[in-house]
Amino acid sequence: MHLAALLVSAALLASCQQRAAPGTPEAGALLGTWTVDLRPTPSAPAYYQEFVVTSVAGDTLVGTFYGTAITHGRINRDWGALHFAFVTSDGAGPYNTTGVLSGDQLRGTTHSLGRNFLAVWTAARKR
Repeated sequence: MHLAALLVSAALLASCQQRAAPGTPEAGALLGTWTVDLRPTPSAPAYYQEFVVTSVAGDTLVGTFYGTAITHGRINRDWGALHFAFVTSDGAGPYNTTGVLSGDQLRGTTHSLGRNFLAVWTAARKR
């Protein structure tokens, strides 16, 4: 491989490594138990379930959502906020969930392919 190609490859690799925007919270801020309000509409009564983050390492997260193990958990801190995404599943199929830490709250969405819905939710750290 030519030196120029090696230098370009090294530069591309360096640019792909995740670097947090200044002032972005550390991924560890997600650790713990969160009480998620999954009400179907803003005027519906509150409907609570738990989001538990047991581990964060680099750009991955591990835990449970709605009592189901998270798979493919990812974290992104490149855009000035702590964003995350993961997949859970049940007999109806996969649920794709994304969220962002906003102050001391989480805001997110869960898209169910099998049940054909998009839920908008908020969560507060369980005390």
